[in-house]
Amino acid sequence: MSKVKTAYFCQNCGYESTKWVGKCPGCQQWNTFVEELVQKDNKKASPNDWASYIDKDTSKRTRHLNEVETKESPRILSSDAELNRVLGGGIVPGSIVLVAGEPGIGKSTLFLQMGLQLKGITTLYISGEESEQQIKMRADRLNMQNEHFYLLTETSTNIIFQEIKKLKPQLIIVDSIQTLESSFVESSPGSVSQIRECAAEFQQFAKETNTPVFLIGHITKEGAIAGPKLLEHMVDTVLQFEGDRHYAYRILRTLKNRFGSTAELGIYQMNDNGMNPVLNPSEILLTQKEESLGGIAIAATIEGQRPLLIEVQALVTQSVYGTPQRT
Repeated sequence: MSKVKTAYFCQNCGYESTKWVGKCPGCQQWNTFVEELVQKDNKKASPNDWASYIDKDTSKRTRHLNEVETKESPRILSSDAELNRVLGGGIVPGSIVLVAGEPGIGKSTLFLQMGLQLKGITTLYISGEESEQQIKMRADRLNMQNEHFYLLTETSTNIIFQEIKKLKPQLIIVDSIQTLESSFVESSPGSVSQIRECAAEFQQFAKETNTPVFLIGHITKEGAIAGPKLLEHMVDTVLQFEGDRHYAYRILRTLKNRFGSTAELGIYQMNDNGMNPVLNPSEILLTQKEESLGGIAIAATIEGQRPLLIEVQALVTQSVYGTPQRT
C-alpha cells in the first residue's frame, strides 16, 4: 500500500509547502495553511475518465511556428450589449471566463439570463448550489424560455463530464467553481487543491473542444477571489461584479482579458425582470433637465473607456454670522 501524499496549502493565495508554516511566504498572511491530500492512492487515469470527452487523436509533437494553422472563429454575440462590451466584443470560442462577486450581488441571475437569451446555442448550466426547482423558479421570474438550455445539478466533475460528452453543449456555465469536487484530489470542495484541479479540467476541456466556459466564483471577506491566485492565471478573462445590495445598480468590471481591453465596464440595473443593461448611464446620473436652474453643475469624467456625466448640486444662502455655517 502506497503512502498517502499530503501537503500544506495557503487558503488565501494557494502557496504550497511540505510542512506547516505560520506566516505564508506568498501573501504574508498568518495561520492560513491547511493540510490536504494531494492525490488518492493508486489513482491512475483510464480511458473512461473525464478527459475522454473528445474523440480525436490527442498525440502531440513539436511543430514549427509557421506550420501552425490559425482559425479565426467568430465571437458569440449575446443579447446583452454590456456583457459583449466587457468581453471585448463577444464570447470567444474556447475561452474560459471567471466571474467573481459578493453573495447576493446577482452573478447567478446575470448568467442564467445570458444563457436563456442565447438562441440557437446549446447551453449547459451546471449548478452545485441550487436545485433544479430553484433555478426554474428564477427563470420563470425572468419570463424567459429557451429550448436549447439545459440544467445539471451536480458537483462531481466525473459525472459532469460524462453528461457533457452526451450533450455536447456549445457553451457551459458553472455555478460555482468552489462547489465542485474531483476524484483526482481527496479533499473537501472549496479547498485550494479542489479548485485548482477542477479549474484545470475545465480549462483543458475548453481548449480542446473550442467550447467557452464561464466559471462563477466566490470572494473572501477581504474582497479577493476565493481560491488560489493560480485560478486567475489559468483563465482567459476575469470579471468582477460589483455593487451595493441595497441599491439597484451593478457594475461588471474587467480585471483581465486576453482577448480585449481591461478598461471596459458594464452597468446594470436590477429589477423584477432581472439585470437590465444601462446603455446610457449619464441619463440616470442627471436628475435635473432644466438648464436655467441655479446651483447645478455638470462635470464630465471617464471610467475606463466610458465617459460619464456627473451632476453636482450646491445650495448657498446668505449668512448672518461672521463665520459661515456649513452643513
